[in-house]
Amino acid sequence: MNEIKDYIVYPENLDTKMPDSIPDIQSDFYKNVVRLISNFVLKFIVRGGSTIEKIDMEGLKPPYIVLANHTQFADFFVSFKAVPPHRFNNIATLDGFVGLEKPMAKLGCACHRKYTTDISLVRACHKVLHEYKDVLFMYPEARYSNVGTTAIIPEVVGKLVKKNKVPLVIMLHHGNYLNAPFWDFSQHRKVPFHSTMKKVLTAEQIESLSVDEINEIIRTELCYDEYKWQKENNIRITEDFRADNLNRILYKCPHCMTEGKTVGKGINLTCEECGKVWEMTELGEMKALDGETEFSHIPDWYEWERECVRQELLDGTYKYEETLRVHSLPGSKYIDIGEAHVTHDLENGFVIEGEYNKNKYRIQRRTNTLYTLHNEFSFIKLGRVDCFDVSVNDNSFYCIPSQKDVVTKLMLATEEAHKIVNEKVATV
Repeated sequence: MNEIKDYIVYPENLDTKMPDSIPDIQSDFYKNVVRLISNFVLKFIVRGGSTIEKIDMEGLKPPYIVLANHTQFADFFVSFKAVPPHRFNNIATLDGFVGLEKPMAKLGCACHRKYTTDISLVRACHKVLHEYKDVLFMYPEARYSNVGTTAIIPEVVGKLVKKNKVPLVIMLHHGNYLNAPFWDFSQHRKVPFHSTMKKVLTAEQIESLSVDEINEIIRTELCYDEYKWQKENNIRITEDFRADNLNRILYKCPHCMTEGKTVGKGINLTCEECGKVWEMTELGEMKALDGETEFSHIPDWYEWERECVRQELLDGTYKYEETLRVHSLPGSKYIDIGEAHVTHDLENGFVIEGEYNKNKYRIQRRTNTLYTLHNEFSFIKLGRVDCFDVSVNDNSFYCIPSQKDVVTKLMLATEEAHKIVNEKVATV
């Protein structure tokens, strides 16, 4: 059994109904209103300008699939500029529907719970492409990028493309992440947006390719590194807050190896344990103010943290355990279900145990069923907290840890534990 779910019993007056997973046809009225709003918002937050370059798109008409990378909320506004006059539908995650059920439905968004197996997603894609004959937008990473590089793209994406046999377009956003990095998205830097839309496969090519070949093309075309792009294009970020909250992703000091003691403030990242200081330069590189610069490229520092977590998992020294506050999301409303005891390790995956409405519950999501973890920084919908959520097919549990800067490590541990388990299975 892959998941254990001792159901939470909610009071009868609580609406726990999930929004419709099958999208409506996009309303022309809402579409036009949101396009106007998108143009206004992009002009307001993108002081460097926003451009869209189209490659091999001449004569392409719906239906077709657009797979895009995901770096911040403004990605959605860019997509509204990209496909007029055609209608399009977005595959949107459940948390995006909270408080916005009606407008999301009118915009033709299909609701999906992150990192769960749901056959309704297949039906939603088929309806958009083969009944509405519209454009389907999907964000296969299913998360904002922590560090401006490509997140895991699951195998099912290639299967969906193969099954629907319509042209495939890749939309790659550059600058969006640097403008408001996920770890400090409330402050905007002066960075231009540049997006490319490229037709990478025709329906005929998809027919002739295997799922593995399609996935390889998708992963190649959706490969990006925003800090590399910044340096190559000489994008200088001069704001004096450019390193604020950088500790959320660079949580481990490579000098003294201490975790949770780094502080990003102004243009510097400081380890409060050993006192070492790094400057985040205008070109997005790290530079030690004294001694060796262990990692100048931010994604390299992040991947080093990943390797450290992997070694802990292999050594048997990794375990997360904490009693924390949990909010559940069975439908499109968060419900505070009080404190719960949460553990994560290689053998058991995530286990959440608590009591709500005088009923005890236990939720388990095993390692082999969860390839990544959704995390949030300063999550507005729960009061600007850092949190992570663990989902099963009919509920999501948003956990708010008290430990400083632990959510990135939990995400890395989830991904590496899943890989390790799969590697063991493959060698049997």
